[in-house]
Amino acid sequence: MARSGIRGSRIGAGPSGENERGQLVTRVAVTFWCAIGHSTSPIFAASAEIPTTWDCHDCDRPAGLDPDNPPALVQAGPFKSHLAYVRDRRSDADADAILAEALTKLRTAR
Repeated sequence: MARSGIRGSRIGAGPSGENERGQLVTRVAVTFWCAIGHSTSPIFAASAEIPTTWDCHDCDRPAGLDPDNPPALVQAGPFKSHLAYVRDRRSDADADAILAEALTKLRTAR
């Protein structure tokens, strides 16, 4: 049987006791509720500002502090391609002008 150099310890064990790690801060568990009824209880420092919404760990919906009035699910817009964003920024007349300019440069380069 192999003998350990340090008895009563394991690999990866850190320092023990608060003297080496410092004093622990006061903590508070806050319960958030989603629209489905899941509860999520993250732990915050007592001095930290508590957010009004938190993501539910079970369904990824927004969760709020009031179990009777949870926040509504925010609907994401439809997927837009790169071309759709370009069309939002430019009109058809702008596109025709850019295309004509590019074709002129291409034809003069030959």
